[in-house]
Amino acid sequence: MAIHLTQDNKLKKLIVVGDRVLIKLTTQNERTDSGLYLPPGMQEKEKVQQGYVIKTGPGYALPLPSEEDEAWKPEDEKVKYIPLQAKEGDLAIFLLSGSTEVSYQGEKYYIVPQGAILLLEREEDL
Repeated sequence: MAIHLTQDNKLKKLIVVGDRVLIKLTTQNERTDSGLYLPPGMQEKEKVQQGYVIKTGPGYALPLPSEEDEAWKPEDEKVKYIPLQAKEGDLAIFLLSGSTEVSYQGEKYYIVPQGAILLLEREEDL
């Protein structure tokens, strides 16, 4: 079910900032293990959810050292980031309380800080 970005994908325009991750929930079972049918929206209230990572932010920004007296340095130094562990296509299990639900072009997504992600499942071998 992993959603991959393509040239004509509407999600390509989105830019996730900082240590945030954009997640789309997986389709959940409508029945419990014992066979009871759950009403719509019931599973969305669970404290822990799972979904696929659609996009990730650049990571944690590192502060630039303040060296104003060095005139020979270029003015346009780029901000450096510590990258996130989450990657596009990972299955993430995350805390719902730490996330923000958003709707984009009729689809429901969650913006989750990396600190709210409990577990990642990646297809590649370790």
